[in-house]
Amino acid sequence: MNVRLATSDDVSLIFSFIQKKAEFDRKIGAFSGVLQVSEAKLLKTLFSPVPFSYVLFAETCGRVVGFALYGFRYSSFAGQPSIWLDDLYVDEDMRSQGVGAALMAELAQIAQENDCTYLSWTADARNTRGLRFYQRLGAEITEQQGNRCFLKWVPPSIA
Repeated sequence: MNVRLATSDDVSLIFSFIQKKAEFDRKIGAFSGVLQVSEAKLLKTLFSPVPFSYVLFAETCGRVVGFALYGFRYSSFAGQPSIWLDDLYVDEDMRSQGVGAALMAELAQIAQENDCTYLSWTADARNTRGLRFYQRLGAEITEQQGNRCFLKWVPPSIA
């Protein structure tokens, strides 16, 4: 398993993973809207001189099988950043094979390198398999509003 940072050459691949994630969310009832993203928007916002977010890809046997889209937030009270995980998606045929764990381990490494205090994200309560995965990592649900669960994870490497 190899985890790598996406480059501007990966824009169409990023777009395809966002589409896969949206389809997954539709199936569980977590998304019913219309995607407003485009490859041009991704190129502009992810690969400008000051990118708004970053993308990691997990590859195995020359095939990209998962992605994580994340960005940094800053707390004036803590005086330190944290990571906001916007999307984590693993191809269905590769789930439960360590892909998600590899992506999360890389995010933990990035958090450590950038002196982050924690990682956070939301997950739909209907994504029970995903929630079990996050809880096995040590993430905690800090709040729930309807079907939206707010999670926080302090990896051992940054605790």
